Amino acid sequence: MIVCVAVVGHQNNPLYIQSFTEADDALKLHHIVHCSLDVVDERVNNPKKSGPTLNETFLGLLYPTENYKVYGYLTNTKVKFILVTTDLDVRDADVRNFFRRFHAAYVDAVSNPFHVPGKKITSRTFAERVSTIVKSFGSSSAG
Repeated sequence: MIVCVAVVGHQNNPLYIQSFTEADDALKLHHIVHCSLDVVDERVNNPKKSGPTLNETFLGLLYPTENYKVYGYLTNTKVKFILVTTDLDVRDADVRNFFRRFHAAYVDAVSNPFHVPGKKITSRTFAERVSTIVKSFGSSSAG
């Protein structure tokens, strides 16, 4: 189950963070997202130590914690997408598909002429699309 998704700008400023848990652990999830930025920077700045090549946008599993797994995706404009899940047996294909759909929703949101680049994403339509994508990820990874 996906517990948190985040969009982080190229200057590591949070553009969108949404948690999908009933518990009040939003601060913990924000901390996990913030810590994952160090791993993203390490993989981008030291490409020979990590697996993916420079033109690969899917960064894969950034790091596991005791209760969560954190995945990353980097756009061509250096915007980072972070996914935090409680599933311990997630397939890379499912995560890649999630990020592909999430990236499409992000592109639609920032293509809005009323969106100011670099500012938080406040679009209700974007939030609804993200919720739909998250719900479909949960059902597709269970089967």
